Amino acid sequence: MKWDDLAAQPCSVSRSLAVIGDRWTLMILRDCFLGVRRFEVFQARLGISRSIVTDRLRMLVDEGVLRREAYQTNPPRHEYRLTAKGMDLHPVIMAVAHFGDAYYAGAEGPPLLRRHKTCGCDFHPVQVCSACGDVVKARDVETRESPARGAG
Repeated sequence: MKWDDLAAQPCSVSRSLAVIGDRWTLMILRDCFLGVRRFEVFQARLGISRSIVTDRLRMLVDEGVLRREAYQTNPPRHEYRLTAKGMDLHPVIMAVAHFGDAYYAGAEGPPLLRRHKTCGCDFHPVQVCSACGDVVKARDVETRESPARGAG
C-alpha cells in the first residue's frame, strides 16, 4: 500500500495515519501540546528545514487539526493553535510519550513528568472504558464490524 492510499482505506487507523503518521507531524503535535505556537520555534526545536515545517503545518491546518492566527500585521506573522480536533489527539501523544517513558527513558527516568493540575499529582496516562470507567488493556478489547462499514 502506498502512503497516498491510506486516507482511502476503510480503516480508522489508516485514515488517521494519513494525517498524523509522519514523524515530523507527530513532533510538531508534541510541541503544540508543550505550548509551541510559532513557526520559528517549531523549526528551531526540531532542527529541520523550513519547507518541512511549512508542509506539515499547512497539512495540519488543511485537516482542521491546527488553526492559523495572525499575531502581527507588519510583517504578517501567524501562530498555530490546536483546534478541538487537534486537542482530541492529546491521548495519542500521551500514549506515545508513556511508551517512550516505559521503554526508552533509561535508568535516569523520563525526561518530562506530567502533573494533573486539578489534584497536583504526577500521573501516567491510562485508557478507561467510556461506559463503566474501568481501566482497559489490550486483552480486554474485542472488535466487531460496525453497521456503518456495510453502509459505506
